Amino acid sequence: MKCATPEYCTDYCCRWFWMYKERYPFWLDSLIINMLRLRVICSFSWRVFQFRPFSCEPLISQMDKCASEEQVFDLVERNKSTLSEKQVGYAFNTLWQLQKQKTDLLKDIRCIRDHPQFPSLHSLTINKIKLMDDDTLVDVLYITQQFAVEAHDALVEALVIEAWRRLERFDINVLSKFSTCLADQHLYLSPLMGEIADIVHRNLEDIQDLRSLSVLMVNISSLISSHFQDQLVKKTELLFDTISYSDINIARKIVQFLRNANFSYYPLLEKCNKLFLRNMSHLDLESISKILGLYYSLQFHSFEFVATVKKRLTEMALPFDNPANFVKLFVALGPIAGLEERKRLKSALLLMSEELTSQQVLAVVGAMKEMESRNSHLNKKIASVLHKHLDKYKPTELLKITHALISLQFRSKELFVKLRELLLSYLKTSVIPSQISVLAHALSMLPSSYLDEAAIARVDAVLPCCDLMQLNDFATSVLRWIQYDHVYSDSIRGKQLKLLQKLDYYGCQRLQQSNSLDRLWKELKVLKGDWFLESLLEDTFAALQRFMDEINCTNVAEIASFISKTSYLSASLLDRIASVVVQQIEKIHPFAILAVILPFSTLNYDPPQREEFFGTCMQRFNSYLGVLDPLVLVFLGFSLATVEYFPEDLLKAIFNIKFLARLDSQLEILPSSLSARIQFRLMELNRAVCLECPELQIPWFHDSFCQQQYNKDIGTMHGARQKIYKMLAEVLGGVCYVQSCVLTSYHHTVDFECILDKRKKPIPYGSPNATLGKLPEMYWESSMQIAGSRLPPGAERIALEFLDSRAFCRNIPHLKGKSAMKKRHLEILGYRVIQISPFEWNSMALSTQEARVNYLREHIFGEGKS
Repeated sequence: MKCATPEYCTDYCCRWFWMYKERYPFWLDSLIINMLRLRVICSFSWRVFQFRPFSCEPLISQMDKCASEEQVFDLVERNKSTLSEKQVGYAFNTLWQLQKQKTDLLKDIRCIRDHPQFPSLHSLTINKIKLMDDDTLVDVLYITQQFAVEAHDALVEALVIEAWRRLERFDINVLSKFSTCLADQHLYLSPLMGEIADIVHRNLEDIQDLRSLSVLMVNISSLISSHFQDQLVKKTELLFDTISYSDINIARKIVQFLRNANFSYYPLLEKCNKLFLRNMSHLDLESISKILGLYYSLQFHSFEFVATVKKRLTEMALPFDNPANFVKLFVALGPIAGLEERKRLKSALLLMSEELTSQQVLAVVGAMKEMESRNSHLNKKIASVLHKHLDKYKPTELLKITHALISLQFRSKELFVKLRELLLSYLKTSVIPSQISVLAHALSMLPSSYLDEAAIARVDAVLPCCDLMQLNDFATSVLRWIQYDHVYSDSIRGKQLKLLQKLDYYGCQRLQQSNSLDRLWKELKVLKGDWFLESLLEDTFAALQRFMDEINCTNVAEIASFISKTSYLSASLLDRIASVVVQQIEKIHPFAILAVILPFSTLNYDPPQREEFFGTCMQRFNSYLGVLDPLVLVFLGFSLATVEYFPEDLLKAIFNIKFLARLDSQLEILPSSLSARIQFRLMELNRAVCLECPELQIPWFHDSFCQQQYNKDIGTMHGARQKIYKMLAEVLGGVCYVQSCVLTSYHHTVDFECILDKRKKPIPYGSPNATLGKLPEMYWESSMQIAGSRLPPGAERIALEFLDSRAFCRNIPHLKGKSAMKKRHLEILGYRVIQISPFEWNSMALSTQEARVNYLREHIFGEGKS
């Protein structure tokens, strides 16, 4: 035996006994023998039971082998007195992994929270919180929330408070996951989320992980300034190339951030779109639905993405027995599907409509609105399901429902009565301005709707707190009630008129007190409607001119688009836009070129550097001719043609068989109203090129389309036109000398036409005009010959156009682009064109019929204005 003597003893116990043996020689001998026997027994027990109280590995290994939640809970229950904080965290993680492995039908996250042994794990976790490391702490919080544990639960509160204490030391991954936990509790505007935003702002330069940053960007998007938003976008651009081609979730988070910020930043959208297209085969129905929704909110159009999605969704051939999946398919595929596919989807929807939840039927009715559904049986069925769930909806959802029902032309007295009761009950208890504006807007759309004095008082009380968007919604609502309903008492109508006056006051005050373009623009960009155009337009443009120097490459496209929609001509603002574009064209994405050009086209305005401006825009645009959606090229080509600018590369890109085939494919997946508008713009562009650029030898191929349009538009003359017709007959010497609603080559319609010989005497038409009040049957011309070539020598054909106020800029009598282009075209066709403005025709100087007859005689025969 090695320890037979003290010198060779290495065992601690033996050394202890040898040290005392000399002092207690007799009884220690028996003690030693007994202890050595005990040591052998303990050693054997150690080997048999393998019990190591200071090691967590065996218990974690056992958790890894658990096949059900019951086994995990049993393991926790047996070892709860010795569980470490790491083992507690691992128990939560194991429970979550087991849930994630289940199919959708078997998942039940509440079964964990409601398990009889969960309280033990709950209390044990609370006691271990301070000992947990950062990763475990936030992981447990995240998993706890996945198990539907309420936000006010003691465990969730303790975890959040402890995480708040450690916030500054969290690394980027932990911080992003914690921000998601707060977002799940809807704490987007909380001080805690504000601290997270501040940490991100201070450490932005050092962040290199786009996955974590993209999550943080989405969660803090409600709290960031415009400057911080720009910094985040630039950082994302720098890091985008570091992610792999399969990181779909990162790209989706980026698009979601842009949607939250209401910022259509094309360079990032384009990169994300390319990544989605590369991974289309890996996109599931859930991902496709979310991406389409984000694109729709951002008004980002990608024909290639939509066409590929349509093919992908059609190939999925999902079974229609799962309402949740079917609704996602219906919402994603319905608006872009062909006729046969739509019929199949609608038939399936009809069969399962009663099974839909409140949120599912809300999504369905929104998709039906996009599809412009006219299936009365289906519409009634969905409306009845909506009626059943109506009490469950929030104010914003009730607004969506109202919009959809009105759009689908659905009428149900019972449904609208209940909808009105709900909206009014919300309105009378709400104190949030944005919510009250939504409720008022929804109420104003309902048939026979009105506000009582209590509701008017509620609206009146929040006006000082409202921004321009909310004021605009209130004004639109009040104008609707005043215009369409006549059931009010005089006192209510008087209060509504006072409300309008207050809206004017607060709107003007808000515009005048604006101190930056960024802040003002957030409120301005969604404004529309009669109240804004009539009451606030002058003040709006005065504010924009104040901040003119703040127009730059990032906001120039949106401001240009806003100006084109208002029809307000401000030469100084348009000159500033042109200057910014010329100087900063490399920073303006080609997707934004159409928006930049639009106000110059719409308002018929040439900037001082016209050729440089349009040339610079087209030079930037040319590299994207093969990438952009067909509809964008058509609209751009038409806008440029309006201002007499015909870039050959663009026109050749549009007028070829391959492009027109792509355009036809796109028209199939667009709403009918937009599809018709694109076809009409293509016809107008074709006409402009044929008339103004014959040297390009682009053929005219819209005869059939124009015949269809003409047959739709044919009708009777209204009273005002009949009076003008009679006056012209009086001026010219009879009805045989004037034609009404004349159709020219290339499908221009002229209000009235007459022909004068070289001595300025009217020439009668070959046959008397058609019966008064009906449109004459017109010949159809499709040749390149101009009308004037068939006239006697020296004769002239005169076109009289009676324009309405829409043909002019809103603030000055300046002819807009389309009317100016029509005059050019008629002159090319051989007409002398007389365009009569409503400002002259309806003036006091022409208030009598005699004055009007003399006015017409002067313009036709004399040397007056033309």
